[in-house]
Amino acid sequence: MDLYEYQGKQFFARFGIPVSRGEAVTTVDDAVAAAERIADYPVVVKAQVQVGGRGKAGGIKLADTADEVRTHASNILGMDIKGHTVEVVWIEQASDIAEEYYASFTLDRSAKKHLGMLSAQGGVEIEAVAEENPDAIAKIHVDPVDGLTEEATRQWVAAAQLNPQATGGAVDILQKLYNAYVDGDADLVEINPLILKPTGEVHALDAKVTLDGNSMFRHPDYETYEATQVRDEREQAAHEKGLQYVGLDGFVGVIANGAGLAMSTVDIVNQVGGEPANFLDIGGGASAEVMAGALEVINNDPKVRSIFINIFGGITKGEEVANGIVTALGRVQIDVPIVIRLDGTNADLGREILEPHLSDSLQMQPTMVDAARKVVELAGAGNQGGPR
Repeated sequence: MDLYEYQGKQFFARFGIPVSRGEAVTTVDDAVAAAERIADYPVVVKAQVQVGGRGKAGGIKLADTADEVRTHASNILGMDIKGHTVEVVWIEQASDIAEEYYASFTLDRSAKKHLGMLSAQGGVEIEAVAEENPDAIAKIHVDPVDGLTEEATRQWVAAAQLNPQATGGAVDILQKLYNAYVDGDADLVEINPLILKPTGEVHALDAKVTLDGNSMFRHPDYETYEATQVRDEREQAAHEKGLQYVGLDGFVGVIANGAGLAMSTVDIVNQVGGEPANFLDIGGGASAEVMAGALEVINNDPKVRSIFINIFGGITKGEEVANGIVTALGRVQIDVPIVIRLDGTNADLGREILEPHLSDSLQMQPTMVDAARKVVELAGAGNQGGPR
């Protein structure tokens, strides 16, 4: 779950991280009233969208008076920023800035540890810093069993070469940021910029937070965040069916059981010259109900010209998968050709079940590469070359 900036700041505040005082509003009148309650001009009127480039698009404005708040809120509410319509603005007390830093925590899967990144170059995209001056980013790996000690945090801050005046405040915030990341079950917590004020205080001026939706049983209050998630029509339909779905821009619909296999399927479609329309993981099983739901979601995508069903039977046996596919196809009217690759436990039996149902519009291929080439061919695109 990706949070809006205002939600991220509210999340940070729970863990004692200093953030700017502000209010999220949805109308111009409420924006003016919020600024008056803050009662300390100037304030900043900030568009709340889950995409970068708000400032360049005119979605962040400084206001010195109530009239300026009204003007800026009127212009920003309803604004389109990279395809995202602004429905909420955050009215925030402006901050004086001496220096801008960058700080974040996420998971380094290859190292099987948490990864902290800290840089004295904040306020810009960290990807640009990493490309142009990678030495400007100080990294720390944290063993989740040991946690992040104050001593290690101080060494990390020193390695990042922050202004010595910021050391105490940065150490305090980084320790709290790590706690927010771990205790809040987050996939990512990022402050960009983390600022040093002229008065010497260190302060989180922005907040980017991604929470693990699977942790909601531990955090019932996360339902509030879930209710504000932005999904396109395909993603919303998949979410309602309990499917792990991410919409993409291509023309080959992808259904696979398991996130790893789904990612590999997306990759191989690309490699043979196709463009995946989605990532869709139906989980460890492939029951008729789940398969029908997946086919309905993909079939409702007007860009899809063919569908690749890539199933590896494990605990769920091949014959169960095949029966699920056959039953699902009887429930859902599919308008585009389908290619199936079925392997794993009892795959031969599963293929026997599918065999009588095969046709020009429902084909089966023995390998993942063959199936990818065929599904791209049936979509009428690609070179079908790919890996050999």
